[in-house]
Amino acid sequence: MKILAIGDIYGTQGLACAEQRLRRLRDAEGADMVIVNAENVSPANGTDVRGAQALFDAGADVLTGGNHSLRHQSFFSYMEDQPYVLRPLNFPDAAPGKGYCIFHARGGLRVLVLNAQGQIFLDSSIDNPFSATERLLARLEGKYDFAVCDFHAEATSEKAAFAACFDGRLSALWGTHTHVQTADERVLPRGCGFISDLGMSGVENSIIGTRAEQVIKYYRTHVRSRYEAAEGDTVLCGALFEIDEQSRKCLRVKRIRY
Repeated sequence: MKILAIGDIYGTQGLACAEQRLRRLRDAEGADMVIVNAENVSPANGTDVRGAQALFDAGADVLTGGNHSLRHQSFFSYMEDQPYVLRPLNFPDAAPGKGYCIFHARGGLRVLVLNAQGQIFLDSSIDNPFSATERLLARLEGKYDFAVCDFHAEATSEKAAFAACFDGRLSALWGTHTHVQTADERVLPRGCGFISDLGMSGVENSIIGTRAEQVIKYYRTHVRSRYEAAEGDTVLCGALFEIDEQSRKCLRVKRIRY
């Protein structure tokens, strides 16, 4: 089974890129399932209904989130009603939305998709992602065939530690959030496919999606202004995980930059 994971869709340009290329990429790679991080698809960060629906229409099966997932209250009811829209599972229990889903893929395979958020350099007040994931896997034991995870985190060390901890229990784990694609894709010793960060889907010549001059001004003056999305040529970044349906182990990971 092939699972295509796409990194943070950033703003209007990133959404347009996905609308134009995602289904073409899915078909070209023969992906059975597509998981897209949508936490920045709204022009004002976060996720909105229009952006989420556009990604589903473009070929996504599951949408994951991150630290901006709860930015727009108008999106909360959509999150509650749509079974395949996720936010980090280690958010407070009272937060709207959910942190996992079970997707029924080709051949009846039950794919558990988790979304967790790291604590290092992010929000340390949320639940520990290791503990939250341990509890969820224990609670759902026997109810899925294999599990994959979008780990939305800043530190590569936290991502690597998370992957090592769940190697053998997750078939694939990828990092999101930094918007910078890493070149460390590999299969871990017990069969988990891993990459530290999928990268960003948005304007290539930018500072993680925003206009370079605004970011430079902040670093030179320390005066913060509202960042605006950059314009220009776009790139769609992610990774393709090929998972053996019998052993539930990842066979190979292919980095995608389209």
